[in-house]
Amino acid sequence: MTGMKGPGIFLAQFLGDAAPFDTLAGLAEWAAGLGYVGVQIPCDPRLIDLRLAAESKGYCDDLRGGLAKFGIEPTELSTHLQGQLVAVHPAYDVLFDGFAPAELHGKPAARQQWAVEQVKLAAKASSNLGLSAHATFSGALAWPYVYPWPQRPAGLIEEAFAELARRWTPILDAFDEAGVDCAFELHPGEDLFDGATWERFLAGVNDHPRARILFDPSHYVLQQLDYLDFIDRYHDRIACFHVKDAEFNPTGRSGVYGGYDNWIDRAGRFRSLGDGQVDFISIFSKMAQYGYDGWAVLEWECALKRAEDGAREGAPFIRDHIIHLTDHPFDDFASSGIERDAIRSLLGLSPHP
Repeated sequence: MTGMKGPGIFLAQFLGDAAPFDTLAGLAEWAAGLGYVGVQIPCDPRLIDLRLAAESKGYCDDLRGGLAKFGIEPTELSTHLQGQLVAVHPAYDVLFDGFAPAELHGKPAARQQWAVEQVKLAAKASSNLGLSAHATFSGALAWPYVYPWPQRPAGLIEEAFAELARRWTPILDAFDEAGVDCAFELHPGEDLFDGATWERFLAGVNDHPRARILFDPSHYVLQQLDYLDFIDRYHDRIACFHVKDAEFNPTGRSGVYGGYDNWIDRAGRFRSLGDGQVDFISIFSKMAQYGYDGWAVLEWECALKRAEDGAREGAPFIRDHIIHLTDHPFDDFASSGIERDAIRSLLGLSPHP
């Protein structure tokens, strides 16, 4: 039977200017040495020529071949930064300019057009790489109004989500043409950050078959959402999985909003795997129960621990939590082997006519 794949590792937090973290080959060899068998690749020009990957199957075959030398597969491509720029409220224009090429800074319309093209290219590149899912962010128009004070005017949120759907529907259509799922990481700062906002968006894109979820329980801990119930509700839309830990320790001083403190002082903060409060045994059990057959990918972020230690500890943690699905019932040894007529007899019924 098929089942969850892994362990994989998201390379975004480890990409750097010094070897081995400055090239895809270097990162792949490093990851393999830690026990990973897959890498989630951010669409950064230092790691992948996105346009060439969208246009050339040969380039993608070579990329796969280069990873295979180290026993590594690509799990998904990621356009988190580009997806963020599909929808940006003007309050964040300056801060998000850094996600785009310098020539687009101060040009929000051109920046948005570039972002849409990048995500569409990622759909084709994912197809050429033989990938079934892609990881991204939704961007945000309504986020500055997340708290209803001052009172939100009627129709504000509805129009924001209608516009978000208008922007993403052609992109989702491009993913459909490529045969790839587009998985949104539900994340504060995006307009899609919980189940309620996901449902708003899904209705806006008419239940588009390629609109999927990247499940990351750490963001639900920090919002105090029930991440196990989330899986029960939305498991049929989960296409990617970030294995990321977090903790929430509220006090009389600070809670969900964090008091503008730095990460290390916030009530809710991300932690290395095993150091937080996420119930991964139950998560992996539910994912297995519902037949999730995608990748389990470490996304490392921690306010305390060194990245190198988190990466080293992540591979065995994920590997030990993956449940390999059984191909027969556990109580087969006690099977009675009774035929249907005998079953009807046990129920006091006449043999089947």
